[in-house]
Amino acid sequence: MTTRQIDRFAESVGLAGKGYDELWCWSVEQPAAFWRGVWGFYGLSDRAADADGKPLGPDNSDVLADASMPGARWFPAMRLNYVDQVLAHADRPGAAIIGVTEDGERRELSWSQLADQVSRLAGTLEDCGVGEGDVVAAYLPDIPETVVAFLATATLGAIWSGCGQDYAPEGAAARLGQLRPKALFTSTGYRFNGKPVDKNADSAELAGLLPGLAAHIVVTPVGGPPAPAGVRSYSDAVRGDRQVTPRPVAFDHPLWVLFSSGTTGKPKGIVHGHGGVVLEHLKAAGLHCDLGDGDVFFWHTALSWMMWNFQVAGLLTGATIVTYSGSPLYPDADRLWQLVESEHVTYFGTSPAQLRASQKAGLVPGRDHDLSGLRTLGSTGSTLAADLFDWVDANVSAGLPISSISGGTDVVSAFAGGSAGVPVVAGELSVRYLGVALDSWAPDRTPLIGEVGEMVITAPMPSMPVYFWDDPDGKRYRSAYFDHEWEGAAEEVVWRHGDWVTVTGRGSLVIHGRSDATLNRHGIRMGSADIYEVVEGFDEITEAFVLGVDGPDGKYWMPLFVTLADGARVDDDLRARIAARIRTRLSPRHVPDEVIEVPGIPHTRTGKKLEVPVTAILAGRSEVNLDPRSVDDYSLIDFYTRLGHDHSW
Repeated sequence: MTTRQIDRFAESVGLAGKGYDELWCWSVEQPAAFWRGVWGFYGLSDRAADADGKPLGPDNSDVLADASMPGARWFPAMRLNYVDQVLAHADRPGAAIIGVTEDGERRELSWSQLADQVSRLAGTLEDCGVGEGDVVAAYLPDIPETVVAFLATATLGAIWSGCGQDYAPEGAAARLGQLRPKALFTSTGYRFNGKPVDKNADSAELAGLLPGLAAHIVVTPVGGPPAPAGVRSYSDAVRGDRQVTPRPVAFDHPLWVLFSSGTTGKPKGIVHGHGGVVLEHLKAAGLHCDLGDGDVFFWHTALSWMMWNFQVAGLLTGATIVTYSGSPLYPDADRLWQLVESEHVTYFGTSPAQLRASQKAGLVPGRDHDLSGLRTLGSTGSTLAADLFDWVDANVSAGLPISSISGGTDVVSAFAGGSAGVPVVAGELSVRYLGVALDSWAPDRTPLIGEVGEMVITAPMPSMPVYFWDDPDGKRYRSAYFDHEWEGAAEEVVWRHGDWVTVTGRGSLVIHGRSDATLNRHGIRMGSADIYEVVEGFDEITEAFVLGVDGPDGKYWMPLFVTLADGARVDDDLRARIAARIRTRLSPRHVPDEVIEVPGIPHTRTGKKLEVPVTAILAGRSEVNLDPRSVDDYSLIDFYTRLGHDHSW
């Protein structure tokens, strides 16, 4: 008898016993049959109806009424609500959400409590005038109250958008203010790196920057600062007298608005719909992550990152989710491994940075903690280097499946990653996800196997954006993904994601970094991720940052910037060892021109290195427009600006 979700799904669609490659080919060659199968497998017909409220299954409805990109139309006759799929598990025993904070405070919210609080909070919001199509904004940490607030918003057919409290009020308003929200949730504060962070003043300032608010609801965490007078408390709001059931909405009705990083201009509001997210997240979390009843799903994340939305998807499958508020490295790099043990986590999602910090701290989590319940380790945010796969195998659990995934805010999911039952190869993403028609293309649109090319998606996914906010003619949406100029005559429109990728003969993938930050030495292209994998393996180096900068008269400068561990220094010996390792493991053409110690490396708020704008700054381009609010440490930009100014070509 099969136990994995994906095996049971294959059996349900008549493909029992087929290998993953056959299942993937079927899913992209017959997308209507595949997504109809996902719909049926998860019983969505029990929780959907037509416009008249009559039950309507996928067999008597168009699945993909229009496959053109952008603008594909999925299940046009269906009406449903994201929250119904969560509440389908309301009768289950045990915890739906476990909330843990940095200092060890722990709370549980049962499935029945979750259903009750969501219903009552939705009633309170409706009493405040929030209805279908209105926006509810959140300025909150990753705590259970945030999940309840989102589900209450979606219950009404209102639109959710969140921002982490690490943003200053102006940075949050640059995003949330575009949406003209009707209600705002904030928190009085949280703990980070062992210190209390009072957010009352910032929350009040943000509320003042959002005109037209009908309600401002404030969460007061246990042990946190008290709420100021004159605002509605979350604890009162969630005990409202009136309860509301989820309101059916159109399949593509907006569920939430996520934002691009906004490093080079106003952040773009990316709108996703109820139905597309439910289908995509059931497929990704249920079939690929193999989550279901009895699982405990924890992905360390923050509200500003799409992985928060994906973490909530655990509830769609009936899994318990864990929220965590605080630093992942306080009091030391062992903190999250302690949490994985104490909460009996079965799927732990993290980042290469956290794994690298664990490695460099000399941790052996598998020896020091009982991780017997852990079935899968997920990683995203940047490329997971091959040596970290080996470190996990040796120090966490031998043979533990590692799912390195690649996707984005754009589709609020993954294009590729691991999958239950598929072998893992160090440094690779095991598979293209089901229903994702992913190829690697040469400039002339030729599909490539075993060679580096542009990552493209050649057919629509249900969770592609419904539209961009304040983009009535769709121009910004098309420009973001579809307007790339390929060689030769124009053919079908495809989604170009902006990554270099190799699709191997086994069907696995290697991500090489952003294609708009290519290292192009003497016509030989290489992605920055390949360099990072090699360089960040040195004990002396905590992080690396490599750029290819075009100069005057065809000159090209390829510096490697590094931050160092305590006591380390950049000397001739370290430079020689870096050059030798890059030369032998990668390419002699991509040995950097210089190795330069720097005080830090600038990132977006979600941790992505700012390769493209800093390359432009070093090249002296005047058109660079970098929003300080989108950078984790903007003072570093001044440092790189001076460095570029002083560079002698």
